[in-house]
Amino acid sequence: MSQTKAAQIRSTLSHSVIDADGHFVEVGPVLNDEIISYIEQDGGSALRDRYLAGAVRPIDTSSNLSDRYNPEIHDEWRAMPSWWGWQCANTLDRATMHLPELWYERMDDFALDFALVYPSMSLSFLDMLDAELSPVLCRAVNRMHARMFEPYKDRMTVGALIPMPTPEAAIEELEFAVNSLGLKTAVIAGSTKRPIGKIHNTDSSLDSIAYRLDTYGIDSEHDYDPFWQKCIDLGVAPLSHSSLQAHRVTRSPSNYVYNHVGGLAAMHESLCKSLFLGGVTHRFPELRVGFLEGGVGWACGLYADLIGHWSKRNKNQIGQLDPANLDVNELMKYVEKYGGETVNALSSEVRDFYSRPGSRPKVLDEFEKVCITKKSDIKDKFVPNFFFGCEADDPMITWAFREDVNPMGAKLQPLFGSDISHWDVQNMIEPVEEAYELVEDGLLNEEQFREFTFLNAVKLHAGMNPKFFDGTKVEAEVKAALKEI
Repeated sequence: MSQTKAAQIRSTLSHSVIDADGHFVEVGPVLNDEIISYIEQDGGSALRDRYLAGAVRPIDTSSNLSDRYNPEIHDEWRAMPSWWGWQCANTLDRATMHLPELWYERMDDFALDFALVYPSMSLSFLDMLDAELSPVLCRAVNRMHARMFEPYKDRMTVGALIPMPTPEAAIEELEFAVNSLGLKTAVIAGSTKRPIGKIHNTDSSLDSIAYRLDTYGIDSEHDYDPFWQKCIDLGVAPLSHSSLQAHRVTRSPSNYVYNHVGGLAAMHESLCKSLFLGGVTHRFPELRVGFLEGGVGWACGLYADLIGHWSKRNKNQIGQLDPANLDVNELMKYVEKYGGETVNALSSEVRDFYSRPGSRPKVLDEFEKVCITKKSDIKDKFVPNFFFGCEADDPMITWAFREDVNPMGAKLQPLFGSDISHWDVQNMIEPVEEAYELVEDGLLNEEQFREFTFLNAVKLHAGMNPKFFDGTKVEAEVKAALKEI
């Protein structure tokens, strides 16, 4: 049997390839049976009926449009969801996305030595308002997936779904996933829906369409620090896999592509800003956080923007903008000389306008939670802590390595994520081949490709848990890499 081109490329590499973000697609009837059985066991018939009657169900792109043209959907301006998202022309790939044993059997053809895989249909359970039901659904899914992937753990590991409505719920499921199920990686929503107080108090039935997003750092009504500490204690790097496509004011009810383009990057940026400005990486410097599928271009821009904003608005510079420091008498000399007849006719009112006491914020230093004293502190509290999942066809990966462009010579940490099983991978044997085109085109060198497809995944997961890859095909190579790091 001839090798795939991806396998031929792999044979020339001096390192393994770790897929930091592969996917499988649940078999609908099996998923549904598991969920219903577990809800009845854990929550009883009332909770089961609430799930069956609820708005949040497993994502099925084949049937997502079944009630799409209900007038109520347009009246609520609901975003057009993903539709026709599973492979249909390539039956082998379609079978592979559903069957872990077949996925495992084909890994050499994919040129993947190890893969972190995440569900698809059940990701919707992370994005719901029902704080009682969400943890139960996540528990049902995690139990099923732990059983499914246990036989293949030398080359694959499945991510646990961690509900984030409260820190307590997140901690409880993380502990169960790690201690009882033996799972090693966890995916969270990039935000949690919260009702808007005034609207909720007036009519709580509007909560599903009038809500805000809590990103766990800035302005959160909950203290998520115990959850971040628990991630460290258990050696689990939390990974965000969410999009703003359903939440943005500019969402389209008719065009999925419009909603999807930039949707993940926008959510990741919101979460990353919140964690950084909320001081999470300052308080937990050993915490590593991954952002899956959104690319790294947004992160390069955010990193530069944070530095630019701090340079002009840090606690020592912001005083230059304080209205109390305006010399009104000096200013009025210029007004009288250059203001002209129209302005000077109202000189008294103009003086009063500039003399008004300026309003003041409660917090003058908006970077105070990060405890930044010099510009390099931003680099030190941003670059090591964050990792950015990039798909094979993303040319912006090169920006992450541009130490001559990124402020203070920073090199960000992109992760290779195949996104296998989703619509943007037309053939499962192509992602590694496509990613290597960056080397063939001279955009990455071999060492940068190693960082992208191997070393950064090691830094993220083994950096939190040195035993993460023990018992796997890549164990020896990872141990050597950890010494290098």
